[in-house]
Amino acid sequence: MAFEVYKPRGERVPKLPLVTLSKNSIVLNKYAREKLNVDKVELAFDRETNTIRIRGTEDGQNIKKTKVFGRGFFNHFNISAKGKFYAKYDEKENSLYVNLDRDQVPQNQ
Repeated sequence: MAFEVYKPRGERVPKLPLVTLSKNSIVLNKYAREKLNVDKVELAFDRETNTIRIRGTEDGQNIKKTKVFGRGFFNHFNISAKGKFYAKYDEKENSLYVNLDRDQVPQNQ
């Protein structure tokens, strides 16, 4: 038998900004919200790269606790992706970028 030892305080996993897409909303985890540090966001989509941009702004859609209602955005751009995605943060633009083709979190995480 090959036993593996459990270490409760082993390697620290870096805290990454994650974005969860559902049918009606975009949910930002704590680290994504901390990076943007705003109450409103602007949503944009690049069809060529299949990438969503979530930019912090002073006049845009409200972040309600952790959620941005995105049904109209999804319908407008015909986005049907669902699940958790890693977000890349651009400090200069104060934006999160989510590539729907490459950045999905594996199911077991």
